[in-house]
Amino acid sequence: ELRYAETLMRFDYVWLRDHCRSASCYNAKTNQRSLDTASVDLCIKPKTVRVDETTLFLTWPDGHVTRYGLEWLVKNSYEGQKRQVMHPRILWNAEIYQQAQVPSVDCQSFLETNEGLKEFLQNFLLYGIAFVENVPPTKEDTEILAERISLIRETIYGRMWYFTSDFSRGDTAYTKLALDRHTDTTYFQEPCGIQVFHCLKHEGTGGRTLLVDGFYAAEQVLRRAPEEFELLTKVPLKHEYIENVVGSHNHMIGIGPVLNIYPWNNELYLIRYNNYDRAVINTVPYDVVHRWYAAHRTLTTELRRPENELWVKLKPGKALFVDNWRVLHGRESFTGYRQLCGCYLTRDDMLNTARFMGLQA
Repeated sequence: ELRYAETLMRFDYVWLRDHCRSASCYNAKTNQRSLDTASVDLCIKPKTVRVDETTLFLTWPDGHVTRYGLEWLVKNSYEGQKRQVMHPRILWNAEIYQQAQVPSVDCQSFLETNEGLKEFLQNFLLYGIAFVENVPPTKEDTEILAERISLIRETIYGRMWYFTSDFSRGDTAYTKLALDRHTDTTYFQEPCGIQVFHCLKHEGTGGRTLLVDGFYAAEQVLRRAPEEFELLTKVPLKHEYIENVVGSHNHMIGIGPVLNIYPWNNELYLIRYNNYDRAVINTVPYDVVHRWYAAHRTLTTELRRPENELWVKLKPGKALFVDNWRVLHGRESFTGYRQLCGCYLTRDDMLNTARFMGLQA
């Protein structure tokens, strides 16, 4: 046990030996471990332990000395991590988001300046959505935009998808019907991280885009019914996408709970919610399934509260980026001819870009 900065930390001696940052144990140039963890005696104990105001010193039986800064230990201990937030966010309903007056970023600034890119990424990380204005209304220019922050994730829908309401795929999205709030690719083992939408043309009425902060809704469930929140984090479900049309034959299956959390601090990082694509529930025992339905109903009620609905009219020149692990999207029905293009982006590469811009991600 070690107390520092009002934090009581507990360390196993194997952990303390394994994380030694000496030159022989850790390569500071590559930021990689050199020590063979499997060679450490599981019953190892230091010969001597000494601590001063800033540093912990451990001398091991073979004479090797390990030094730890106490600040580093607080930051990297389990107790320290438990109190830290991995991804700072601002949870929102429609009023909160509108009052924040989050600015869109101009396309030229986004593409050509670090300031514009950083502003966009900060908005996206905090709110899970961000807009870029004055984008030339073409698929090619939308692709250039997307590549500014991430690699494009090629899927069964191709690299850049482009669709109208022609039902060219066996999917409700390729119609003029309204779409209820949902996250995409729940039927992937790892759902796509980011979705890009750009409306290139719409000659008709309706078609507004619906956005709902799933993390805000989940937070209300946690506050009002914590046992139901916990159930939604533990019960694994199957989602599937079956497509058998000309030129496209797919059967995708993804498995995971509706709410996904980091177990050490209960921070939510992924919501997998799509009533269209949820498969037969055969992964839940009889004595749990009814309670799961009740918990799912509680979350659905929160997601469908009118005050949580942000409606946006997409138009040519205005590109929307959506955090598909957090924000649900939908659509009202529409008339006329409507062209949309977009793509999926890899989450890792977006977060990588943000970190190099000095943002916590």
